[in-house]
Amino acid sequence: MNIGWNGTVKQAEEAVISVYDHGFLYGMGLFETFRTYGGKPYLLERHLQRLTEGCRSIGIHYEPDIEQFRVWLAALMQSNNLSEAYVRLTVTAGEEELGLPSGDYRKPNLLLLVKPLPIPNPLLYEDGRQLALLYTRRNTPEGDIRLKSLHYMNNIVAKRELLQLGAAPGAEGLMLTQEGWLAEGIVSNLFFVERGTVYTPSIDTGILPGVTRGRVIELVRSAGHAVIEGRFTWDELLRAEEVWMTNSIQELVPITTLRNVDGHVIQPGDGSPGSLFKQLLSGYRMLTGSGQDL
Repeated sequence: MNIGWNGTVKQAEEAVISVYDHGFLYGMGLFETFRTYGGKPYLLERHLQRLTEGCRSIGIHYEPDIEQFRVWLAALMQSNNLSEAYVRLTVTAGEEELGLPSGDYRKPNLLLLVKPLPIPNPLLYEDGRQLALLYTRRNTPEGDIRLKSLHYMNNIVAKRELLQLGAAPGAEGLMLTQEGWLAEGIVSNLFFVERGTVYTPSIDTGILPGVTRGRVIELVRSAGHAVIEGRFTWDELLRAEEVWMTNSIQELVPITTLRNVDGHVIQPGDGSPGSLFKQLLSGYRMLTGSGQDL
């Protein structure tokens, strides 16, 4: 595969990151993952805005030119013969001396990776997915708000636990905060419905402010439903009539079984994707222009 490196397109083996890059040494770097529809990156402005604001907050000087980025991504996709792509853009702090920095990072490195979009099981949006409660707790963010940073050990530990649980194939894992509040999935944000109201954990629980999460909140409100962002418990989730997860690659995915840490499994509602979920997924796909049917 070819990769993008500081605005150019190279063969992967040609790109070299210094061992003194503080992204490698100290995890100082951020990334975004998103996908294309019709060859165009979806919600790119929001992803780059989150990335830019995050970089600014940790002293990495990065101000993207969105049109130049589009050209760069298109060239990379073409070089890899991809009409659609799963995309990851990483900004590392760049090369500095060994030791903690005394100022800002002014020479960041940009790494752009693409791969074919995973082909979802067509039954995923009909049969849904299991959500398994994990022992692994969501760590607290380094600052006031969680950044999509290179500090990804917490998620990997959670993924390892999920694989060892014996949960249903393809299950997502759910982490709670240290205080026991619902947080987020390993790679997703959480929503649930009770009596027509949509609930989702608040950003102040330390979850990532997901771009797709934000879009779905807009869709819920435009459909005339209230959205409450707050602190909720697993027991409250067990009473939900509908549950779904969101991320930029898989859009909205229905949760049709909930698995406790002791292995006990229950079904939200009647155990099938709910009517509000279906309405929101259709609305989301209309915005992307994908034209996919449920």
